[in-house]
Amino acid sequence: MKKIIITAFTALVLFSCQNDQSADASGSEAAAAKTTLRSCATQDVLEAQLKADPTLAIRMNEIEAFTNKTLLTGKLVNGKIEIPVVVNVLYRTSAENISNAQIQSQIDVLNKDFNAQNSDFNSVPALFAGVKANVGITFVLDQVIRKSTTKTSWGTADAMKKTSKGGLAPTSPTTKLNLWACTIGGGILGYAQFPGGASATDGVVIDSKYFGLSGAANAPYNLGRTGTHEVGHWMNLRHIWGDATCGSDLVSDTPTHNEPNYGVPAYPHYSTCSGTPVEMTMNYMDYTDDNAMYMFSNGQKSRMAAIFVSGGARFSFGQP
Repeated sequence: MKKIIITAFTALVLFSCQNDQSADASGSEAAAAKTTLRSCATQDVLEAQLKADPTLAIRMNEIEAFTNKTLLTGKLVNGKIEIPVVVNVLYRTSAENISNAQIQSQIDVLNKDFNAQNSDFNSVPALFAGVKANVGITFVLDQVIRKSTTKTSWGTADAMKKTSKGGLAPTSPTTKLNLWACTIGGGILGYAQFPGGASATDGVVIDSKYFGLSGAANAPYNLGRTGTHEVGHWMNLRHIWGDATCGSDLVSDTPTHNEPNYGVPAYPHYSTCSGTPVEMTMNYMDYTDDNAMYMFSNGQKSRMAAIFVSGGARFSFGQP
């Protein structure tokens, strides 16, 4: 069983960036390069936020302590959580000005993936069938806000969330999940802000090329799973390999992974970490292609649910 208790001293180490992708997305030519491997900048963004705000590590450590206490007491959310979603579209080209239909397709994917209604849910191998989860959280499109821009890429410094930088500020971020659709650049598909960060930058950013069912031209990331992965981060899930070799994702029922997996790994794929477990490569929090990820675990479900209970970091979203 993986350890799920952290201390204030280890918080900075645990949350430090292990991603090899640069957070600097300057240069439109490089930004336009074809992405071949999934790249989520959530850990890079967290690293920058921790450096800018030393109190963030304390807040996140408190969230971890609360989460662990909630998991131990079993006081999780009873009933349905429905999350209103605001989509902020920043566009320079017509392709970046994604349609309402494409936006709705991302909402539909989130609803299927978080409610075990995805068509590939039954593809989960027998080894993991006992822990595959119906998270039971739904999403509803609340508003679409569009803004024309001259920017060719936005990077990962939250510029798209700031009006002073030409972006769009989040709408009611304590009660609505804000998504930004824009060209991020640097080969980054998306990134999210973990619970505990500033409300002024809270939400999820998804490159417009990989937002929802975005078409065959954007394969293998055209099935909306970038959104599922990033919303998982927004709900306090870590990468399944713990952003370190044989690291911990703070979940007890996911196997220890050596490192991220890419593409469509053959099953079974064994870890060389302690116990040589079969890796859960089909988990949404790995780096595989969209058509190769199709489950959350019960441990991840409990971890997500813990942030919505009274006293939790996103308790305001669980209120009627």
